[in-house]
Amino acid sequence: MKEITVRPAEKKDTALILELICSLAEYEHMKEQVTATRELLEQNIFEHRYAQVLIAEVDGEAAGFALFFYNFSTFLGKPGIYLEDLFIKSEFRGLGIGTALISRLAQTAEEQGCGRLEWACLDWNKPSIQFYRNLGAAAQDEWTVYRLTGDTLTAVAKRGV
Repeated sequence: MKEITVRPAEKKDTALILELICSLAEYEHMKEQVTATRELLEQNIFEHRYAQVLIAEVDGEAAGFALFFYNFSTFLGKPGIYLEDLFIKSEFRGLGIGTALISRLAQTAEEQGCGRLEWACLDWNKPSIQFYRNLGAAAQDEWTVYRLTGDTLTAVAKRGV
């Protein structure tokens, strides 16, 4: 039986985190959208603490990661955890690593008094959708995600009040 461990990432893991992000982007057919660098990740994860990362290992070998941050639910009046990325390397899928990462995040949410753990999933990613359903997660189909990035974000910022 292979030993699965989940641990918080450390600054020395920055190159590994970037490698896992690039692997996720390749899986999602979005590799050209990755502009993250080791420097940006180190600054924003380990210095500013805008996000946190869990590293999953199998017998000491990096197998996947979860990147998350705290948000806030006004309706619940409590913080929540938003899972930005969850990725397991293909050779490690089916071993329970995704469940271990989600379980650790759920434990963290409980310990921190959070009211929810949530994430988004691409609609074509059927294996992940089935995995989330098997966990008991409920799709929030009535919500549409909106996003401002790049030049549009800059243009809206310049509109002022």
